[in-house]
Amino acid sequence: MEVLKNWLSHPKELYNLVRFKINDYLMPKIDQDSLSKSLCLCYRYLYQSSQNYATVIIQTLNGELRDAVCIFYLVLRALDTVEDDVTISLETKVPMLHNFHSYLYQPDWRFMDSNDKDKQVLEDFPVISLEFRKLKKVYQDVIADICRKMGLGMAEFLEKKVESEEDWDKYCHYVAGLVGIGLEQLFSASKLVDPVVDQDTELANSMGVFQQKINIIRDYHEDLLVGREFWPREVWSKYAKTMSDLAKPENIDKGVQCLNELITNALHHIPDILTHLSQLKNQSVFKFCAIPQVKGIATLVAFYNNPQVLQGLVKIRKGQAATLMMDATNIQAVKAITFQYMEEIYQKIPSTDPSSSRTQQIVTSICSMCSPGRTLVPRTHYSLSYLSCMMVLAALAWQYLSIMFKAA
Repeated sequence: MEVLKNWLSHPKELYNLVRFKINDYLMPKIDQDSLSKSLCLCYRYLYQSSQNYATVIIQTLNGELRDAVCIFYLVLRALDTVEDDVTISLETKVPMLHNFHSYLYQPDWRFMDSNDKDKQVLEDFPVISLEFRKLKKVYQDVIADICRKMGLGMAEFLEKKVESEEDWDKYCHYVAGLVGIGLEQLFSASKLVDPVVDQDTELANSMGVFQQKINIIRDYHEDLLVGREFWPREVWSKYAKTMSDLAKPENIDKGVQCLNELITNALHHIPDILTHLSQLKNQSVFKFCAIPQVKGIATLVAFYNNPQVLQGLVKIRKGQAATLMMDATNIQAVKAITFQYMEEIYQKIPSTDPSSSRTQQIVTSICSMCSPGRTLVPRTHYSLSYLSCMMVLAALAWQYLSIMFKAA
């Protein structure tokens, strides 16, 4: 019933989801006959590890750059699996993180003692490292260097808690900002972007840090279950004695205020993201970078002032994700999408929230960047007749696309 309610409330998303599925069905797939057996396995591991990320890579990138990004992702997924696995002792884990980059050049290295859900990338690491060594040296150098820096940063925070917002920025830099920087260096090495673009590492760093902050905010409940705390103490200690107290029914209002403050912090990366995307002229690289960012922005809006985040996983709708993936084709479209979501979050800001003035300030600033001269206005409510018409159009669109899908 809830699914039906969502479709009726968002008929355009239903239409776009069907279009997206048809496009995905008709889109040429990777010619596996042209790939080595080990590279085929790598793409399988990529898909198993993150179906969404695999879809973005396969649909937006081509050739050697696509392969390099695939291997880059899998190497860092293996490294992240070591960090995440709470069953690996610190005595074993710290040296592994320090030396992980060297395993790329050791054909037989693998790790068989992980209990993490992604342990396959460690057990079959020789397959990944083999394809790594087949890449051009310029790609290898980028991947190995980012892996080395990330391993050192992860090891630092194994024995150190995220105390301040500065610590939060530093941790997110190590585990995700470096990913953004590494991707820009891969794009530059492929000659698909201006070499000047990857010199501004702060913008690329913001791309990754923004994504990681979203993940950390989302994973509040899951992390607590395994004894991890990545929300900065400097923030949550203003609202509760322990981080787990934020989700207790008697503290839920304080918990949501803490959540809103962290979201406000994350919103400050959006101007950097828009600036960086505006510098990307290659269409495939632009879409690859833009899609996760607009989905991230939509996710933050879904999180804002939402107590359910403290109880479990909150996701954007599938039709919403499909719409964003189809619409984020150029910088003007991305700015229009961003303005729309900032307008939505603006309407959700409680006047009693301690961070309300800061949230309004950054949201207004982002909107000015997206559409100079356009002001934020109160949300209008659609009439029943408008909604009825949209429902009829959605039904007709569904019937038409069903026929087209069968024909395809």
